[in-house]
Amino acid sequence: MTDHLIAIGALVLIFAVATFTSVHMGALALVAAFAVGSTVASESADDVFGGFPGDLFVVLVGVTFLFAVAKNNGTIEWLVHAATRAVGGRIALIPWVMFLITAALTAVGAVVPAAVGVIAPIGMSLCARYRIRPLLMGLLVANGGCAGGFSPASVYGSITNGVVERNELPSSPGLLFAMTFLFSVALSVVAYFMFGGRQLLGRRAQDAEVTDGGAVAGSSGPGASTGPAGPGGASAGPVGAAPAGTAPAGGTATATVALAKPTLAPGLDLSRSLTLLGLLGMVAGALFFEWNVGLMAFTVVVVLTLVDPDAAKGAVDRCAWSTVLLVCGVVTFVGVMERMGTIEWLGDSVAKIDSPLLGALLICVVGAVVSAFASTTGILGALIPLAVPFLMDGQVSAVGLIIALAISSSVVDSSPLSTSGALVTANAPEEQRPQIFNSLMRWGMSMTLVAPLATWALFVIPGQA
Repeated sequence: MTDHLIAIGALVLIFAVATFTSVHMGALALVAAFAVGSTVASESADDVFGGFPGDLFVVLVGVTFLFAVAKNNGTIEWLVHAATRAVGGRIALIPWVMFLITAALTAVGAVVPAAVGVIAPIGMSLCARYRIRPLLMGLLVANGGCAGGFSPASVYGSITNGVVERNELPSSPGLLFAMTFLFSVALSVVAYFMFGGRQLLGRRAQDAEVTDGGAVAGSSGPGASTGPAGPGGASAGPVGAAPAGTAPAGGTATATVALAKPTLAPGLDLSRSLTLLGLLGMVAGALFFEWNVGLMAFTVVVVLTLVDPDAAKGAVDRCAWSTVLLVCGVVTFVGVMERMGTIEWLGDSVAKIDSPLLGALLICVVGAVVSAFASTTGILGALIPLAVPFLMDGQVSAVGLIIALAISSSVVDSSPLSTSGALVTANAPEEQRPQIFNSLMRWGMSMTLVAPLATWALFVIPGQA
């Protein structure tokens, strides 16, 4: 027990020191993994490195590398225009399109990181052009992954339903999918209006389109932003502001509209066409063959570089190296905790609680907290069996608790230390990454309490015997 308390204390210390000092959290976590692993867990350096998330490293670097190349060759510009045309230029609908696309991909079988890895960079590019707050877009993309993640055909759904079936517990795969989808939609509605969605209502692409350089490409129509974006938003100059001397005192700066030229949609050349084929291939590979998204991204990058060497210039430098170090460092330390049995010890301790209702709530809290730093897939497979002892006596609805646990363990994926949140952070504009990281951290940590309490009240308490 002492070893487990030391490991938990070290994790708390990592966040405290990184919060109040300039020490990089990822570097601190690697040091803690080495210190706790070698002294408390008696692990060698090879054992500690064995917990390094090589697959996550490849996904983060590969995806950000690919989309840096795609930005260089103009493919992102083409996708931005295509997405805008799909919603008739209604900017308020763009985040919801990204939500639905991500949900559809995960619902038909794509793993959540794969779907988010493909959609998040496109969504962030739309933010830069149409002054949508990256935090808003990132949360809707991450929540979209959760919304479709528990369909009977999805990875999360298959794991959860399989564990339930093996333990001979009552199940309802359709209800599980419906409730997780609706909860994700409700959570996204809250996020939408909390983080700038109201300001998007009524805005059109031709009213608010901004070029990559920050120049205005249209008039300042109703609802258009009139100043720098708020926290988490894209920074740009005032929309519709006239150059000095273009409007008389007390007049309006309508001359700007006449001077600005709309951005023309780029055409499809060989490099852009290959990039689009590569992105479609990544989706197909993730859906039908379960290929690693990061390795597929590197493959597409190599092909594109051979075809268009200029597109790869500077792309490596734009990989989100700070985010990669942070996420991989924390996950490495959590891996030490898992091998020490600390995570299992927490679950066992909760399962021994005499009060079924309180035990159900704590199981959901443990699932949410651990999943915010580690694999949602692993948590779903580990915690449901731990809840079996007090589910079998019928005092708590098995279906209700499984739904609550599924939601609690998945909506925290928006944490920047979980894969979805890390991908959102990594693809945010470089100058805004620290702000996005902090905002997602606050949101993710709040979800570790809000989601368990809300799902416990909605699905567990009504089913109490």
